[in-house]
Parts: sequence; structure tokens; C-alpha cells
Amino acid sequence: MRSYSFLKMFRKYVTSSVMLVLATILALIIANSSLSHTYTSFWNLPMSLSIGNFNLFSHGGTTLTVMEFINDFLMVVFFFSVGLEIKREILVGELSSVKKALLPVIGAIGGMLVPVLVFWLVSPDDPTMLRGAAIPMATDIAFSLGVLSTFGNRVPLSLKVFLAALAVADDLGGILIIALFYTTEIHLNFLLYALILIAILIFGNMKGVRSKFFYIFVGVFVWYCFLNSGIHATIAGVIVAFCIPATLKRTPTFFIERIRRRINQFPVNNIEKGCKAPILTDDQIGILKSIENASDHIISPLQDMEDSLHTPINYIVIPVFAFANAGIVLEGMSLANLFSGVGLAVFLGLVIGKFIGVFSFSWMAIKLGLVKKPSGADLKSFASVCALSGIGFTVAMFIADLSYDSTMPQTAILLSDAKIGILCGSLLSGIISWLLLNHNLPRPVSDPKQS
Repeated sequence: MRSYSFLKMFRKYVTSSVMLVLATILALIIANSSLSHTYTSFWNLPMSLSIGNFNLFSHGGTTLTVMEFINDFLMVVFFFSVGLEIKREILVGELSSVKKALLPVIGAIGGMLVPVLVFWLVSPDDPTMLRGAAIPMATDIAFSLGVLSTFGNRVPLSLKVFLAALAVADDLGGILIIALFYTTEIHLNFLLYALILIAILIFGNMKGVRSKFFYIFVGVFVWYCFLNSGIHATIAGVIVAFCIPATLKRTPTFFIERIRRRINQFPVNNIEKGCKAPILTDDQIGILKSIENASDHIISPLQDMEDSLHTPINYIVIPVFAFANAGIVLEGMSLANLFSGVGLAVFLGLVIGKFIGVFSFSWMAIKLGLVKKPSGADLKSFASVCALSGIGFTVAMFIADLSYDSTMPQTAILLSDAKIGILCGSLLSGIISWLLLNHNLPRPVSDPKQS
């Protein structure tokens, strides 16, 4: 069952990676065309949702722009989804025990520390520039699993599980970094309101409240309080996700017995053979509704919400985020932007830092006997998968936006350079890892080269 969970996650992120690529390419084309001014101006338009004098989409009394709405609200939905995945994996998945979690967690720690070190070594001793040291820390799960999927059954399941768990651990590390280092001035009143609302969510969970509306409704106001507290709003998404119940109201045995009993009670006298649109009786509708209600009882709210968010997250939220943030104006830029300052630091952090960090820490843990190497994979194949960790996009772009203010001329240049480093570093990491995987993974038996 746990392997199935990761296979489902694997398939889920494959097609969404295509959407990310298309959104990124489209953003770059429009940002460097005659529509550039319109593209830039659109993201600065105000967005509001007001009831009387209360504006939900506001921060410190200022209405959110479209760009802020995407980065501070839509991305909260993304991190809420990430939080659900992390909670599931901690409870029943590959992070549910020390033995299972140790290898990806150790790899993730190396994949966070070494890129930061590379960034620090490359960047001048400039506090403003060093705010972006966390940018190359994250692995983009959609892109990395998308690249791995091109090799199909050539990839051992253990390597797919390792990469997915590594990306989840990476996301958890990124969330902690955002909470600890990208927090502005704290407004204690809003933080207190948020804590009270979180306590209500926890109390609801403990008392068996399973209504998704309850958690979403209270969660929206938790987000608003975090947005105005000084702690980045994305943290609210993760905290609310951890408050969602993961237990079942009924056992699967109860569900099976209920279905069997109700199906046996289902009258079929009025349904003619071959009839495509029968008119059901009230009794028939009642039986079907009873089966539907019973199914709701054996799906936990956590799994139900995680499954429901799959399509909007991967096909709306993330592509919209990419389209809004990847539109870099290339006019006036040269290779100097990539091979100096922030651009170079991010580029090397992704291409070199991520690979060295993940592989070296994992290899040392294996050699010391702390963990076992993924079954069915040799060291070369394992190293090739570690290279995929250098594909950083969504969270890397997000941390770049937190690091450098786009409204200030000096930091806006740093932000553009950082995004160039992210795009080029992720692209090169993807190419290198694909070539390594193609060379090191076992070929199908039908492949003539195998013989």
C-alpha cells in the first residue's frame, strides 16, 4: 500500500511538470515581446474581497496586488497540499519511522547545507545578497519526477520512492527556513488570534469534526491572521494541514458489509436490460445515497482533501505561479548576469551544491551502516537520481521572491539574476541527470544494446 502511495504521487507529478514547462516558456515569451508592459502591469493590479469595511485580501491595511495574491494566497494552498502530503508520509508512509525516513532526510539535510555553503562561498560578503542563500535549497518534485518518468520501468521502485521522499523532506526544510529566516516584524495581536483559531481546529479534530467546510473556513482566517502577523502566510497552510483529521470514521469492513447489504436490497424490477437512462425510484436513490455516505466514512478528511486538491494545485496554482514569476525580461542581460553575483551563486548551488550535498551525505550514511542503499539500484544509478535534486523551480522561485524586493531597483536586479540562475541551473541539472540516468540505468531486455 505504501508503494502504491508513492506510485500515485509519481504519476501525479509527471503530467504537471509539462504544464510547468509550458507556463514558464509562455511567460518568457510574453515578457520579452510587445506585450511586456501589459504583462508587468497586470501583476500590479489590486485584488480585494470586501465585506463592508473588511477586506480579506489585505496586508497591513493595503490591498493585495495580483502578484501578492498569487504568492501569498495561492501558494498557501500549495503549501497546504504539501503539508497534507508530509503529514500522510509521517503517519503511514516513507517518513513514518526512523529507519524509513533516515536516508531521504539525511540526503535532504546535505542538499540544504551544501548549496547554502556554495552560495556563501561564491557571493561577496554582502548582507543583501546573502539573503538569497536559501534559494538553491529546494528540489522541485514535479520537474524531478517528470524527468525520472521518461525512463519508465528502467528505474527501480526504490529510487522513485527515495526521490519522492527526498523532495518531501526538502519541502519540510524549506518551510522551516521560510518560518525562521523570512519573518518580518511580529504583530503579536494577529499572532494571538491565529493561535486561538489553530486551537479551535485542533479541538475540532480531537472531537471528531470531519467537515471539510469547518477546516477550510477557519483556515482562511488563520491565513489572514498570519498574513498580518509578520510570519509568512505560507506557514499557515502547513499548520492548518497538520490539523486535518487523518483517522477513519468507520472501518473498511463496515463499508463492505454496508455495500453488500444495500446492494442486495436494491430493486431492479423497473430497470430494463439495455436501458441507458432508467428513472430510479425513491427507494433506489435512498440506497445509492446510503452507499455514498458510507464511502465518505472510510475516507479520511486528509486523504479526501489531498486527492481533491490534486487537479487545481498541479494544473492551476503551480502553472499560474510559474507564469507570474518566470517572466524575466532578458533585454540588456548577458552571460555576465549568470556568471557573477547572485546568478552564479544560485546556478552553482543547484548544479553542484545539491548533487554533492545529497549524494555525499547519503553515501556517508550508507558507508557508516546507518542506512541501506535503495534495493535494486547500484551506486551509479543512485548518484544519477541524486543529480535530479538540482532541479529547483517552484520553491526556489518562491524563496527568491521572499529574498529580494522587486519594488526596489537594487534588489529587483538581484531577483532577476536569481531567477536566471534558477532557470539555467535547473535546466542544466535536468540535462545532466537525464544523460547520467540514460547511461547508468539498466536497459530493457528488448533493447539490442543490452545484448
